Amino acid sequence: MMQTIMIRMSLHFLSALLGVLTILVLIQAQDQSGFISLDCGLPEDVSYSALKTGINYISDSKFIDTGVSKRLGNSEKLSEKLLEYVRSFPSGVRNCYRINVTSGTKYLIRASFYYGNYDNLNQPPQFDLHLGANLWDTVKFTNLSVIKTSEMIYTPSLDYIQLCLVNTGKGTPFISAIELRTLNNDTYVTRSAESVLLEFLRLGLSPNSITNLEYRYKDDVYDRLWFTFQPHAMKQLSASPNNDGLLLENNYKPPAIVMSTAATPVNVSAPLELEWEADNVNDQYYLYLHFNEVEELAANETRAFNITINGEFLYGPMTPRYRSADTILTTTPLTGAARYQVSLSKTKNSTLPPILNAIEVYKVKDFSQSETQQDDVDAIKNIKNAYGVARNWQGDPCGPLKYMWEGLNCSIDGYDPPRITSLNLSSSGLIGQIESSISKLTMLQYLDLSNNSLNGPLPDFLIQLHSLKVLNVGKNKLTGLVPSGLLERSKTKSLSLSVDDTSGLCTTKSCRKKSSHVPLIASISAIIVAILLISLGFWIFRRHKVTSTNSTKRGSLIPKQHAFSYTEILNITDNFKTIIGEGGFGEVYFGTLQNQTQVAVKRLSPSSVQGYKEFQSEAQLLMIVHHRNLIPLIGYCDEDEIKALIYKYMANGNLHQHLLVENTNILKWNERLNIAVDAANGLDYLHNGCKPPIIHRDLKPSNILLDENMHAKIADFGISRSFVNDIDSHISTCPAGTFGYVDPEVQRTGNTNKKNDVYSFGIVLFVLITGRQAIVRTGGENINILEWVIPIIESGDIQNVVDPKLEGEFSINAAWKIVEIAMSCISPNAVERPDMNLILAELKECLSLDMVQRNYGNAGAIDEFVSLATVSETALLAR
Repeated sequence: MMQTIMIRMSLHFLSALLGVLTILVLIQAQDQSGFISLDCGLPEDVSYSALKTGINYISDSKFIDTGVSKRLGNSEKLSEKLLEYVRSFPSGVRNCYRINVTSGTKYLIRASFYYGNYDNLNQPPQFDLHLGANLWDTVKFTNLSVIKTSEMIYTPSLDYIQLCLVNTGKGTPFISAIELRTLNNDTYVTRSAESVLLEFLRLGLSPNSITNLEYRYKDDVYDRLWFTFQPHAMKQLSASPNNDGLLLENNYKPPAIVMSTAATPVNVSAPLELEWEADNVNDQYYLYLHFNEVEELAANETRAFNITINGEFLYGPMTPRYRSADTILTTTPLTGAARYQVSLSKTKNSTLPPILNAIEVYKVKDFSQSETQQDDVDAIKNIKNAYGVARNWQGDPCGPLKYMWEGLNCSIDGYDPPRITSLNLSSSGLIGQIESSISKLTMLQYLDLSNNSLNGPLPDFLIQLHSLKVLNVGKNKLTGLVPSGLLERSKTKSLSLSVDDTSGLCTTKSCRKKSSHVPLIASISAIIVAILLISLGFWIFRRHKVTSTNSTKRGSLIPKQHAFSYTEILNITDNFKTIIGEGGFGEVYFGTLQNQTQVAVKRLSPSSVQGYKEFQSEAQLLMIVHHRNLIPLIGYCDEDEIKALIYKYMANGNLHQHLLVENTNILKWNERLNIAVDAANGLDYLHNGCKPPIIHRDLKPSNILLDENMHAKIADFGISRSFVNDIDSHISTCPAGTFGYVDPEVQRTGNTNKKNDVYSFGIVLFVLITGRQAIVRTGGENINILEWVIPIIESGDIQNVVDPKLEGEFSINAAWKIVEIAMSCISPNAVERPDMNLILAELKECLSLDMVQRNYGNAGAIDEFVSLATVSETALLAR
């Protein structure tokens, strides 16, 4: 059932408030605190107050360091000074404003664009608008003189926002104005912190001959833009002549001038109806209806009506109060329809027809891409400023993935804010000492400062970067001793340290004292090295002749610090004593490193024809790809004919083993949901967190491993492939995967893309839900799990879908939710399958539903929990 609430002033305050109406709001408060009003392109030292609104505007120049100011040629004919200038961005793909805000405060953010042929090209551009790491809107124009506005309601988690204009190759981006207005935090509440509200429509119902009147500040204290609208077959009701314009407000504070008129049906028995068409049936909308009784009713008159949406009851009976603002809103989003019709129908006992003063509709936008951790952002900004980095470093460093800053790499796991893990400033013309802000990048694993003109010492603060694995400061002018902490880590091979061609750096205290002997030592060393190289070359040549041709063509793997010798592999596995698994690649053995870390050693079988290619592919991929839900590679052995991969040991085996009928350790319902979320998180990282994206191509329960805490990690990347160009492009390759899990589209066409992984993930979800195998042999036939499960789902029998071994111990709401997710994944039309980031978000919501039901006991408690979380203390629950 649709949920709705009614916002009004607490009734026990009403009598007291009526006594002081003469000092209430005759006109709305004129305070502009909380307003940020930027006229984009306005000369730096210019400011002004707009004639129509009295809003104070300043130049945008202090909020951005790129772009050029352009003045419209016909500016004297413009109706508003705000449209006189634009800031244009002919250079760079992404140009961003940084505006300080108050984190945790709700804002209305509006960006305005008026082309007006400012560039004399008579061709309005099209470009993207981003907020932080997320796409906000695509800006496009129907003609030269239209004013385009993009408006959202957003609660920033950081103390700044970054508004970015992105050139998509369809003309030069530009912007006219940016406006931020603080809102009441108790208003416009969504169910997800990762959702923002985009203004879809906002209308005051004033059915007279003058339509499309615009109201904003000072009429609206929040500076929302209201337009008047004349519904079909409606007439106007206006405040009576003796009405002094007073309005008892609620938290939404709709403007008194908008609320002073209302629409009502011409036929008193007819319903009042409004409708809008959805952009997409999967879009989600929140509805807000504002009411005020504009007529003082006689004692024998009543106005009461019920509200429905597409025939489904929303609220009622509604009785608007005289000169008081009441707001009816949906607390859960509307979705799944192409058109929405709002109907207000009078009750049997009502003597008057329904009325409506104003309506707002907002579309939900997913902002699930987290912005980079703020300490990392501050650090990289300081580095940029200190060195004057000439690269176009704009906006969020790590997102969106397509616009990740050049020279950076980031960890993006879907749970936590992205962190900067790699910084490459090689050959960037850096001068001066090594910037101390680098020490604030605490998750940095790779740092390359080579081939610059850096001077001074190699600072001790680099020792604080405990995650650092590679440090290259070669070809600089650095001097002094290399910090002992870095040398120690280099000796233990936990850090690859390179100081090549940096003669001023010393690795021991005595190196400077022996500087006078350097020429002689260097000469002798050169001779010795030459002899050794000749001997080594001769030895390699002889060895090459006795090595198989196949081995010489196989290439090598890097980096060397991950390499294990065959002798070490024998010691680790105790001469291959314990087999813990077997696959097409070969057998898997249990092992223990010298530091007592337990590992699994996967050895390539000599009889495997394609094995070496898969071995090499998996090793190279896992050397550069790291995520908490991907199996971590510790090392490899590539010695003659001995090929092996060494992984961290997963104490709880694989998911397939836990779902077997004979397994007595039954996976609990919440464990299954957590495994689904973990697997989705890993797959989302491969698709959307890797650059270029990676498709797994063989996702199945046996390739989902479980550690000692039952956290899932995706394994077996031997046949994985990367996209070399656009993320949505197809690659043609030999069909791969496991029967029952492979997408029929791949079997039919041979083309592979990330939606094939989505299909496989959908099958994995069904296996996880039902406890059945993907393919069951029955009566001499292979029965696909979809043939069995889909008819049961269509009959609405969720009890018979879920694994009977759970004996009914599961959340029905969460079960239906995950079934819906799985069904969307296996859609026959690949383009209709959702992206993994959306699937991950839906699975997290599914997990939340289960947690709430386990904590609160039943479905009714869930509804109550959600309602109470969104209703303000002055709200009345719908009856």
